[in-house]
Amino acid sequence: MQECFCERKKMRSEEEKRSLKARINRIAGQMAGVGRMVEEDRYCADILIQLVAIEKAVKSLSCLVLEEHMHSCLVESVKSGELAAVDEIVDLFRKFQ
Repeated sequence: MQECFCERKKMRSEEEKRSLKARINRIAGQMAGVGRMVEEDRYCADILIQLVAIEKAVKSLSCLVLEEHMHSCLVESVKSGELAAVDEIVDLFRKFQ
């Protein structure tokens, strides 16, 4: 049976939160822009270029969160003997593929 991590939380500094939220808001703005492009009947290739940019931005954000997770949550879990955190990381890497 897989352990549920539903109640776990990651405390972030206000600066970390601001940085992550800024990236998320930028991505949301890009998505809204694509929505406008569709409404304006823009050329398919132009829309696809924007979608690729969004995909890269999401991937970059995901990598940033994963890196922070590994440097903080994973290290702390392993130090305290919670080796299930290693399985969690393996599962996360599988989802990245």
